[in-house]
Amino acid sequence: MSTPMRTRASRAVAAAAAASLLLPAAVAVAAPQQGPGSSSEHHAGTYLAATLAGRATLSADYLAEGPPSGAAASPGNGRQGPWDGQVIPGFSAMVDNHDGTFWAQPDNGFGAKGNSADFLLRNYLVRPQWNTGSKGSGAIKVLDFVEYNDRNDVLDFDIVNEDTDERLLTGADLDIESLVRAADGTFWVGEEFGPFLLHFDEDGTLLEAPYEFPDGRSPGNPYLEPGEKPNVGGSRGFEAMASSGRYLYPVVEGALADDADVRRRWIYEFDTRRGEYTGKRWAYQTDQQANVIGDAFATGRDTMLVIERDDFEGDQAVTKRVYEIDLGRKDRDGFVRKELVVDALRIANPRGIDKGEGYGLGETFSLPVQSFETVLFVDRDTLLIGNDNNYPGNDARVTGTPDDTEMALVDLKKKRVTDDGVTVVGHRGASGYRPEHTLAAYETAINQCADYIEPDVVSTKDGVLVARHENEISGTTDVAAHPEFAARRTAKTIDGTSITGWFTEDFTLAELRTLRAKERLPQVRPQNVPFDGLYLVPTLDEVLDLARNSRTCDGAPVGVYPETKHPTYFDSIGLSLEEPLVRELGRNGFDRADAPVIVQSFEVGNLQDLDDLTDVRLGQLISSSGAPYDFVADGDPRTYADMVTRSGLREIASYADGIGAEKNVLIPRKADGTLGAPSTVIRDAHRVGLEVHTWTFRRENQFMSAEFRSSTDPNGIGDLVGEIRVFMKAGLDGFFTDNPDLGVAAVS
Repeated sequence: MSTPMRTRASRAVAAAAAASLLLPAAVAVAAPQQGPGSSSEHHAGTYLAATLAGRATLSADYLAEGPPSGAAASPGNGRQGPWDGQVIPGFSAMVDNHDGTFWAQPDNGFGAKGNSADFLLRNYLVRPQWNTGSKGSGAIKVLDFVEYNDRNDVLDFDIVNEDTDERLLTGADLDIESLVRAADGTFWVGEEFGPFLLHFDEDGTLLEAPYEFPDGRSPGNPYLEPGEKPNVGGSRGFEAMASSGRYLYPVVEGALADDADVRRRWIYEFDTRRGEYTGKRWAYQTDQQANVIGDAFATGRDTMLVIERDDFEGDQAVTKRVYEIDLGRKDRDGFVRKELVVDALRIANPRGIDKGEGYGLGETFSLPVQSFETVLFVDRDTLLIGNDNNYPGNDARVTGTPDDTEMALVDLKKKRVTDDGVTVVGHRGASGYRPEHTLAAYETAINQCADYIEPDVVSTKDGVLVARHENEISGTTDVAAHPEFAARRTAKTIDGTSITGWFTEDFTLAELRTLRAKERLPQVRPQNVPFDGLYLVPTLDEVLDLARNSRTCDGAPVGVYPETKHPTYFDSIGLSLEEPLVRELGRNGFDRADAPVIVQSFEVGNLQDLDDLTDVRLGQLISSSGAPYDFVADGDPRTYADMVTRSGLREIASYADGIGAEKNVLIPRKADGTLGAPSTVIRDAHRVGLEVHTWTFRRENQFMSAEFRSSTDPNGIGDLVGEIRVFMKAGLDGFFTDNPDLGVAAVS
């Protein structure tokens, strides 16, 4: 029921490289083009499958020769500076020498000017000895380095080593982040304190004065005037930079301070021959507002790879992705089109490389580090990805142990998109593993091979659709801990029931963004509680963006299954859900009959309205008791039981494409709590052309029929796979589950 997603990482750059600043470059992977919802319902086409081909690491505690470093560094993971040598805190950028070695550049050291004065800025020559699962030690050998310096006295501001002959540069002087090498062997470096573009010779000597950013300064800029307001966030300068021909393309890591769109990141063009910015820039939209750009690598004259990442690590991580963008193609909102090449949280590891050595090292390889900051092609089919480990603070792999520096090779191979014919829906995301209706829950569902993700849709005061199970949010956010909103606690009647709490329609989106999500059922799912307070309430637009920029484990585009919550109530307060929902679907390219979207509702009238407003598929939700609230409000005596009779199903088929029925409607339970014989609903629905999905499969005993419970403990884990298989034998087309991994196992 979903449609294939294709990636455009397809252009060879060998020809462009001949005239490029880069040394002879790799070629990108050939694959067909993709746009939102651009392919058929039958999953035709191919996609790029990512497989770990090799991995190499450098010990976090490795010290290069040189004076002690880290005297002022923050301690972490049992490590305390100063260290007797130069720390290598990971690599923020790399250049391939095409002989098995790489230039690998760390950043400013320990994160700030004040703690990095004893950290020398260097570019290391390294040789990874790839562990391929059958050979290779898996070590990164440090062979040599160049030290960045200002021995020509180019800089006109004071530096730490101001009065020395070598004038070696330190992390208190500059924050180097991105790197390309020119055909003449010189290095261009993107920096963050300015932000500046820096030009060094092949021995690391600064050749000319820093080129200033034309659109603002950061708080660390040495030229900042008294009272001048920085426009670039601290440590949010040129983390990424690509190169094509005579041009550099530095990317601002975060949003500019005066930009009303907090998800916009700007890509600039710099002419190295003229030594000036060309005035051209392009807008890139991140998946969510806190995401940053980690690296860039040219794949053609107008195309490049970019890393988009969040600041989380380990099991908290949501976004560690490589997208390809085309500066010549824009979406409906004016942003460059981006297409997924690799989700670094889901890379197959069939060779078992380093399996069991830490989080993310298993049958699936994940790079869950905070600072995923390196990407480049090393050959036509292989990416290299790597990390800055922020020594000694990051511990994504093994809690309490600082992360090693990693380099990983990822093979990209075209595969055919497949379809097993069963729709697995991540209910509110993978809500059995992450707090529901967060991008973390949706991303987890995708990585567990769900076909669709399900956002329940409610409205804010200013008419923005957001994903919450209910408009009352005290159970799913930390709103009660915000004294500034205490007065907004109130009682309302929603669908005939009096409810007291805080409601989305009383908050603007900006206010709602100050809240954080929490686990709704902490006693049932204590494993989700550690994620409380981490994640924002996502907008529907962000959920749609995540889906259209993702693909399932089978290569199809991830579908979205939004539910309109309490549409009669929202109509009554002037915040209709249907029209803004249709607009958001249209803006994101999900407005066609073959789009991977199903809109669902427990009410009937709004689905009938939507049938006139959109061509996407519609699903009528059916409970085992009661009636649609719009029927109740209108005095219509029909119930859900009436709707699943043969005549009722024929009526549903006049405006909807399927039903989503509570489990007991399809297979009623017997008096002892075990499953009885299937009802005729699935058969009757199929006869009138309706697909049948059911809700909700959860792994805890209390939510399961008696024969599949593991014990009398209501929160114990039962045999969810077994229960799902009984329903599948009854002819079910798909189902909602809080545990997509188990759902997929049941239909495999």
